[in-house]
Amino acid sequence: MSSDLVKSSSIGQIQNKSLREHVLDMLHAAIINGELKPGQTLLEADLAAQLGVSRAPVREVINILNAEGLVETVPYHGTKVKKLLRKDIEELYSIRSLLEGFAIQRILLQTDIAPAIERLRAVCHEMMQAADADSLRDVNQIDRKFHDTLVAASDNALLVMMWGTVGMRVRQVMALRNQSQGDLHQIARNHYMITELIEQRATEEAVNYIHQHIGSAGDLIAQGWEEDDVLNNGARP
Repeated sequence: MSSDLVKSSSIGQIQNKSLREHVLDMLHAAIINGELKPGQTLLEADLAAQLGVSRAPVREVINILNAEGLVETVPYHGTKVKKLLRKDIEELYSIRSLLEGFAIQRILLQTDIAPAIERLRAVCHEMMQAADADSLRDVNQIDRKFHDTLVAASDNALLVMMWGTVGMRVRQVMALRNQSQGDLHQIARNHYMITELIEQRATEEAVNYIHQHIGSAGDLIAQGWEEDDVLNNGARP
């Protein structure tokens, strides 16, 4: 199987920037957006030709993607986008739950939480407007923005760095699943509730609520994941 992508792919000709950074950004986008699907083979020569670069920066980036767990290289069998099993989804959402619970705790240690509340409420308002418009795509995008905003508000550089990897994997999962469970307005209300609990400085309640919120989402996504051949078998034959 080749690594050719559809014409709408994020992969295009390299411009005047660091080659490795360009290649990494483009392959990140292709994997996270689901253009390169789990199980799909990555061929250095094909990718280098598509990107208009030598094979050296492509090889470097594949090593980085291996370290990030987005691809896997098997000796004598080449490199493929890593398949996602139910266990991977469960582990991802467990870690996500811990990180976001810790983010809430860090926010509530701050003397002035008003700026964080203002930013979170603004995102909630955006989400409710998207729900009013019945736009699943926009609700999902704003949902991710809410959680990115929550972690950023923790003002903890190490947490934000760790979230970069976890958030990237969550976006990949959501792009592959490309659906959301439940009522769009209820999804928005759930995020208002998280914000209100933080504003009330109800630390235990807020942490428990976000653990339940993320745990429920992870359980729903994990259901039947391994039986979905489209997600884990790459491009159709």
